[in-house]
Order: sequence, then C-alpha cells, then structure tokens
Amino acid sequence: MKTQPAPAAADQAPGVATAPEVVEFLRHLEVEKRTSPHTLDAYRRDLHALAAWAQGQGIVDLVRVDNPGVRAFIAAEHRRGLAPKSLQRRLSACRSFYRWLLRHGRIQADPSAGIRAPKAARKLPQVLDPDEAKALVEVPTDVPLGLRDRAILELFYSSGLRLSELCALRWRDLQLDDGLVTVLGKGSKQRSVPVGSHARRALAAWRAETGAAADAPVFPGRGGAPITPRAVQLRLRLLAQRQGLFKRVHPHLLRHSFASHVLESSGDLRGVQELLGHADIATTQIYTHLDFQHLAKVYDAAHPRARRKPEGS
Repeated sequence: MKTQPAPAAADQAPGVATAPEVVEFLRHLEVEKRTSPHTLDAYRRDLHALAAWAQGQGIVDLVRVDNPGVRAFIAAEHRRGLAPKSLQRRLSACRSFYRWLLRHGRIQADPSAGIRAPKAARKLPQVLDPDEAKALVEVPTDVPLGLRDRAILELFYSSGLRLSELCALRWRDLQLDDGLVTVLGKGSKQRSVPVGSHARRALAAWRAETGAAADAPVFPGRGGAPITPRAVQLRLRLLAQRQGLFKRVHPHLLRHSFASHVLESSGDLRGVQELLGHADIATTQIYTHLDFQHLAKVYDAAHPRARRKPEGS
C-alpha cells in the first residue's frame, strides 16, 4: 500500500482539508501576508466551522455558499450561543476568504457583503496607576536575574512594546545613546519607539553584566535562544506578587498603562497610535475612554457640586 505524504499544517483541520480553496487561502496568509500562527489557527477554526455548517446543508463546495448562506451560518452560530466577539471573528474570516476568492476570479460576488455580526460590549482594559507602575518596575537588582527583570519591566513600561516584540529583540535593535528601539510589529511592520532614561540605564546595566554581542537576544532563555513569551508572563506574575501588587499583572497590562499615561499627559491620540503601532486609530481610541474615566474621577473629587448621589442616600 502506497503511503500518502503527511498533510501540511494548513490542511490538517477536518473538513477544511477537502477544500483546496481554503488550503490555498491559508497558505497565502502564511507565506505572502506573513500572518501570525495564532491568527492562522483562528482563521482555520472559523473556516472549519463554516465548512461543517455548509456540509450540514448539503453544500460540498464553499465557493457555492451565497449571501443568504453566510447570513444563515452566522445566525446558526449565534443560536448555538457563540459570543458577539467570536461571531465577529467568524464573519471576519469569511469576509477575508471570500474577498480573496473574488480578487482571484473564483467567484462573481462576495457572499459576505453587507452582513454584520452583533456588536460586542467593549471592555476597557485595566491599567496600573503611575504609583503602581513605579512600584512594579523598581524591582531589586542585587538578586539573581534582578538586572534582567528590571530591564524587562522598564522597557515594557517605557516603550509600550508587545510581548512578542520584546522577546524577539536583539541588541542591534537598541540604540541606547539615542534612546530608540526598533521592533518588528504586527504584519511585519517596523517602527522605532523612544526608550526612556530609566529603561536605558537598566538595559545598559544588564548588557554590562552579560557582555552580549550585537546579534545576541537582549533577553536570552535556555540555550541562548530568545526568552519565550510564557517565561516572561510567569516572571511578571511572580514579580508583581513580590512587589505587593494584587492586580493580575501581565505584559499587555504594562502596554495599556504606557498608552494610558502618555495619552493622559499629552492628549495626542495620533502620537500614541504611532507609538503602539496600531494600524487603525479606532484601536487606540479605547484609551480616550480610560482618560475620560480619570478626568471624571478628578471632577467628582474636586468640584463642589459634582456629587451625583443625593444627600443622605
């Protein structure tokens, strides 16, 4: 019996393996768009769900799904109890897939056009206040890994880096004299971000201890490879407990805190968008709501007629 070659990663999801258009689309995302593995997995799951629904309707080929079909699929997922945010992601995957088919002349019209998923309630991210941020980043440096931990925390809070960006850093990406760090963000977009004086000093002390070469990872893990995201997450949680913080501290919390504090002081939304590397300013606008919450608290505390509850209530 002739042995069949193992399927590629994009082909392995049941139901999707038999849809060559989906396999080709996922390879396009992976190779040409350089989509992250996490996003690829999400697209694969969403298109698998579409394929499973279509097969249940007797539709073997996803190319034959029409506009009422996509609408019925989203409605069926909604009835199944899928949350609005998950429905939005399902629909986004369908849109991307069918627009790709349309561009390549595989279909005559986009069946996902004009369909909207239910709006998800927007949850504001938690942030540290400036005193909490200061207490977190100022970890002792005279303990094992103290210089490294201080450099990680200071850089997160100073420059608002994503976890993946920090883990991938090499010393050549840092210009400590100029106070700049260059990172490769989402969609392989490069940006340069300022590095504050406290972070520069912490990084200089860490490099002096390691004596690392320019092409070495700034934060090495086992065997000299870059530190893993999971290792950083676990370390931040431990350091937060040691510093007496009882919030759930994670790398993105420091990114949120960075953005909120810069916006609160500057009011420059476009500038914060550039610093964070957001493609869409709507993503950055969530921090204006955080800023308003802060202003509302100041108003309530300071204005003599700001009390909103009646006397004696």
